[in-house]
Amino acid sequence: MLLFVHVALSLVGLATGFVVIWGMLNARPWDRWTAVFLATTLLTSLTGFLFPIHGFTPAIGLGLISLPVLGLAIYARYGRHLAGPWRRVYVIAAVVAQYLNFFVLIAQSFTKIPALHDLAPTQSEPPFAIAQFAALVAFIVLGILATIRFRPSTVSVA
Repeated sequence: MLLFVHVALSLVGLATGFVVIWGMLNARPWDRWTAVFLATTLLTSLTGFLFPIHGFTPAIGLGLISLPVLGLAIYARYGRHLAGPWRRVYVIAAVVAQYLNFFVLIAQSFTKIPALHDLAPTQSEPPFAIAQFAALVAFIVLGILATIRFRPSTVSVA
């Protein structure tokens, strides 16, 4: 049951994260989508720590990175209301949080999808590295564009 909840939260977080980034690219804060994205992404990270832990793993490392990033995004959005430099902090933190979720999606896809697993069974092969590098470049571009386009003069936060 925990696995189902964790995966469902992750998928909702991923989907709503792309909606939120699309909104940023179009200078629209989309408050409800943002709330769902931040909540489900935070819960995804938190539920990840409920699984049996047998030493430090990459998943634990990503969770430990994701939590402060999400905390920063939530504080910038709701605590500081995107005022001044907090708009940029929010955009960068939200895009980084989405990237971390997407990074895990790629890793899980190479683990669970047979055709991808055959290409990179240990996740140290070039196809895995290329997929992760392409995602990183795409999110850097999205982050830069979102930071430029999600302007304070065009954003109204309730």
